Amino acid sequence: MEIYEKAPAKINLGLDILYKRPDQYHELKMVMASIDLADHLKFETLPTDEIIVETNKAFLPVDKRNNVYQAAELLKQRYHIKKGIKISIEKNIPVAAGLGGGSSDCAAALRGLNRLWQLDLSLGELVDLGMQVGTDVPYCLYGTTSAVFGKGEIVQPIESMPQCWVVLVKPKISVSTRKIFQLVDVAQLFHPDIDELIAAIQAKDYLQMQKHMGNSLEQVTIDKYPIVAKVKDKMLQFGADVALMSGSGPTVFALCQKYSRAQRIYNALKGFCEEVYLVRTLP
Repeated sequence: MEIYEKAPAKINLGLDILYKRPDQYHELKMVMASIDLADHLKFETLPTDEIIVETNKAFLPVDKRNNVYQAAELLKQRYHIKKGIKISIEKNIPVAAGLGGGSSDCAAALRGLNRLWQLDLSLGELVDLGMQVGTDVPYCLYGTTSAVFGKGEIVQPIESMPQCWVVLVKPKISVSTRKIFQLVDVAQLFHPDIDELIAAIQAKDYLQMQKHMGNSLEQVTIDKYPIVAKVKDKMLQFGADVALMSGSGPTVFALCQKYSRAQRIYNALKGFCEEVYLVRTLP
């Protein structure tokens, strides 16, 4: 038997870091949305009791270091599943990019295996499991525009963000989220107004949404990787309505209501960076 799952990338419309928690994680207040750039997962049952993960990217680990492998192992152990599974991942989302690719793959694996093995787990149960693999997995299980709190485990869906075009540019660097968070000094950070951002999205007010978008980590990453600022400046120069780094970076995204403008930014940045994408927001 075979089944398929889609794993969309996420962008952070807003990311605020409130304080460092006693457990050494940071308390976050974010708004995330999903876009139409996705990995695709195929699940096939195996006659032998093993987990096999395959991917079209040779540099990705396919053992216990892989989020999809971890999700399968977690479900097998927790629910005493004695069946084998082969999961093939077609990677389209850039890796270590601030777009939640690994987390979205993990969420897709939890959804797919929940169906395949007929575990009948609720969304809440899947979120609890996903949190054991990664802090962006709960959002990716919801996959709709949401306010996200805590370490990432509290997800509150809101109105879908206004539909628009999204240009993504991933500079040729990989950023470790853990290392960026180690550089954070909360007192020195810019703090976007996430409540105003949520209100603008709820009101479907594209202009107000742009005004209140922001990312506390953006300057932290720019200080270490100035290329991020260069990409952002170029996007604005070529007519982006707004441009912002996603997550801990290094991917920067531009939003445009007009396709012609998004196409212009896409063409202009194509010569500057190899990984450039033009996609839509997901309704």
